Amino acid sequence: MANLSTSYMGFKLKNPIIVGSSGLTNSVENIIEVEKNGAAAVVLKSLFEEQISHMINKSVHNSELDNFYYPEAEDYISNYTKYNDVDNYLKLIRDAKEAVQIPVMASINCVSSTDWISFATKIQDAGADGLELNVFILPSDPKRDAAQNEAIYFDIIEKVKKQLTIPVAIKISSYFSGLANMALKLSWSGINGMVLFNRFFSPDIDIDNFKVTATNVFSHPEELAMSLRWVAMLSSRLQCDIAASTGVHDGAAVIKQLLAGAKAVQLSSVLYKNGFEQIGVMLKDLEAWMEKHNFNSIADFNGKMSIKEVDNPAAYERVQFMKHFAGIE
Repeated sequence: MANLSTSYMGFKLKNPIIVGSSGLTNSVENIIEVEKNGAAAVVLKSLFEEQISHMINKSVHNSELDNFYYPEAEDYISNYTKYNDVDNYLKLIRDAKEAVQIPVMASINCVSSTDWISFATKIQDAGADGLELNVFILPSDPKRDAAQNEAIYFDIIEKVKKQLTIPVAIKISSYFSGLANMALKLSWSGINGMVLFNRFFSPDIDIDNFKVTATNVFSHPEELAMSLRWVAMLSSRLQCDIAASTGVHDGAAVIKQLLAGAKAVQLSSVLYKNGFEQIGVMLKDLEAWMEKHNFNSIADFNGKMSIKEVDNPAAYERVQFMKHFAGIE
């Protein structure tokens, strides 16, 4: 039988499948089911920085956050916090750790390096095995340049790392003018893992009710290409492990990301669509493929198709584009 174990963020995982942060990981019952169906680790649903700020009686509108929030949002934030109590999050960590054997990682969705960071120690004290920082600074303010936006990522990491001894990962987007350079610098910051990429609220407009609504809530298999390209290009260059996220909907997608150099993959949308049983299906597909190609362990092929290992590295950049459009007027 093939050895599916892998190492990610210092954890020895029984296989590369992690259930990512989502509503599916917001209850102990679901986390138990996740483990029963074969997942190697779980990331809890994100706690929002705004919730923590309210809990510690800090105004959301401080000097750093003024660039990101509108006054109309405060009532919504306050109401959301009321029904998503921060103390319940800490209880979820404690209860999950008692209920399962797999690593349980907390998640914080953050946009600044303000006083909320002191709360990270409570997450560690509650028993979380690791912390995933889901960071996205929307580059929408014309008064802020790229350097100012990017500096926030490093400020968050530096301050969080000073508070914690557990492993820390950062989940980023592809919204950087120099993504490869930024990812490399982030990997030098002392983080243990990087997740490529996070998935954001995509706005739409209800033209009859004049409301802003959400669209494309779940990922689709076609979205795999974005993270696959960057995992392949970065996996041999970063000083931390990579987990691939978005577009992983079947066993083939898991295999592709491992070949590109990811140490683990995160799932959520496919589990909403097909249930937790899909984890086992994907693991069987992975094992069957490894046996077909005579791979005894993931280490035998992990990164085999990264930019460092392929015969034609330009295939991840220009060559395939040129080949596809050759002869097309």
